[in-house]
Amino acid sequence: MKTFSSIAALGALGALSLGLSACDSADTAAGEDITETVETPAEEALETVTEEPVEDEEAALEEVEGPPAVSEAAASAAAENAAAVAQEAEAAAAEAEAAVNAAQEAADAADSAIDAIEDLEDVIDG
Repeated sequence: MKTFSSIAALGALGALSLGLSACDSADTAAGEDITETVETPAEEALETVTEEPVEDEEAALEEVEGPPAVSEAAASAAAENAAAVAQEAEAAAAEAEAAVNAAQEAADAADSAIDAIEDLEDVIDG
């Protein structure tokens, strides 16, 4: 066990010494005295622009036609489909509302049953 501890300590010491030697070089960028802040890019963006914009003739937008014409029959069919979907949505909403009402009635009945049980317990305990 003692040899394992010694080997582990030597390994850790070697790793630490390599880590420190990697950080010790003075000819890296960290050794230079260049201070750059957040304002540096902002100041560069505010420098005076001396170039004038030029028109890129290849990038000109092409004229785009409007949407294709829709026949009256297709528009009528789409309107009928939309009306049918709206009716189905209204029916689903009515069913959901009925389910909510039924759940509320069940909760009220459960509360009444609990009250009745508590009253019966009071009578029994007397």
